[in-house]
Amino acid sequence: MRPTQLDTFAMTTMVLLCATWGLTQPTVKMAAAEIGPVLQGGLRCLIAAVLVLLWCRLRGIRLFDHDGSLKGGLLVGALFAAEFAALFKGLEYTQAARAVLFLYCAPFVVALGGHFKLGEKLAPVQWLGLTCAFIGLLVGMGDSLSLPGGQELIGDLLALIAGLLWAATTLAIRMTRAGAVTPAKTLLYQLGTSVVVMIPLGLMMGETWPHFGTLSETAWGVLLFQGIIITFASYLMWFSLVSRYPVGLLSAFSFLTPLFGMAFGALLLGERLTLPFLSAAVLVGLGIWLVNRRRVKIAG
Repeated sequence: MRPTQLDTFAMTTMVLLCATWGLTQPTVKMAAAEIGPVLQGGLRCLIAAVLVLLWCRLRGIRLFDHDGSLKGGLLVGALFAAEFAALFKGLEYTQAARAVLFLYCAPFVVALGGHFKLGEKLAPVQWLGLTCAFIGLLVGMGDSLSLPGGQELIGDLLALIAGLLWAATTLAIRMTRAGAVTPAKTLLYQLGTSVVVMIPLGLMMGETWPHFGTLSETAWGVLLFQGIIITFASYLMWFSLVSRYPVGLLSAFSFLTPLFGMAFGALLLGERLTLPFLSAAVLVGLGIWLVNRRRVKIAG
């Protein structure tokens, strides 16, 4: 029987996953001098795609049956690739902490899409969450305008676009056959399309193909961490949890990811966090929690 509550294993795993996802933007910036951010996105997806194929082979999961998911899968993959191209390019202009905040407009767009397109009506407390998040994003964008140079605003806007594309990816999975197949196949659609799109796109943007023999230990560590831990292991673990526990309760933990992202940006990159930006982060985090709030007891 599918549990209706989260046990200690599920909650602990979700905290670890949020911490892992919070490392995405800071670690991309750590290796950006040696591997361009968009190329990093394509290469990490290549590593993860190979691992997904091997994992499915070992588990006997069929990936290439004619199940009517190709059209939806290509759409989902294209949106996924565009999301990370916008996000990783944005990291050239703005801090990792700022990027992760604007990326997390996605849960609110998904909630609105569910309300208007999927019949998942929002309760008053969820509308309150959307309002908190919207105010938080306005405060954060206002802080961008107050910073010198204007580059942060470009990066923040690209991260916001990435968040909208992330939401579109989620809704496309729900509304097409791509969501009716095994999660590994859905993930492979996303990874495969990203490889095909992001590697040529990075080269077209002027990023230099990395000389793997001369990469530093930091760059190799980032690339392997991004490909193996984040893009392969954490995504599969997330899909595993979703298949076993209520997704609403799991999603309630998503407010931790931007907080982890900002903390890691400050710790690993020495990024300075302004008071308006921290206020925006609190409002966005509160909004995510309220939007995903459910009247269901969480077990200890």
